[in-house]
Amino acid sequence: MNPAITLPDASASRRRRGRLQLVMILAVVIGPMILASAMYQWRFWVPETRSYHGELIGNGQTRADLGVSGAQEVRWQLLVTVAGVCDADCKQLVFLARQIHIGLNRDTARASHALASAQPLADDYDALLRREFPQLSRYRLEPRVYAESAGKVEGAQLWIVDPHGNLVLRYDSRSQGKAILNDLRHLLKISQIG
Repeated sequence: MNPAITLPDASASRRRRGRLQLVMILAVVIGPMILASAMYQWRFWVPETRSYHGELIGNGQTRADLGVSGAQEVRWQLLVTVAGVCDADCKQLVFLARQIHIGLNRDTARASHALASAQPLADDYDALLRREFPQLSRYRLEPRVYAESAGKVEGAQLWIVDPHGNLVLRYDSRSQGKAILNDLRHLLKISQIG
């Protein structure tokens, strides 16, 4: 008589293999999301290189947080802010914002340009803006709120604002127009909004 040979249960083996496959699929799907969240939260393995020229504003600030009142724009916006008198740097950035807006060519309708100032503009400059910059939106800037939220920035600043009112990039008066235009074109290219 032959002794009985016990074979492992095939269904138990298949169940173990199925569970292992399920765990592997979940690890492949959920693992990258957990890793990306951890990288964002604790800022590790973040690349040092960047493809933009301004200062990235990644903290969820909006135009309202900056102290800009009355802004209802639902397009991308080149916003010039000045807490004091609109000096030569401010005027240069207002001009630059308009030139960048014009330089967008076929995407001009997707963006606008604006000026937010805390103090009233000089009468001659105000008249010039009304005559030469008819599409320039103008807003009131609360200097106390601006000082708290903008940090240690000094002088006139140019901000790229998304259609939801979120601040995306910031530039000072020394920034090159071509670099800002390239950044805005890149944002418009990858954007699904505005």
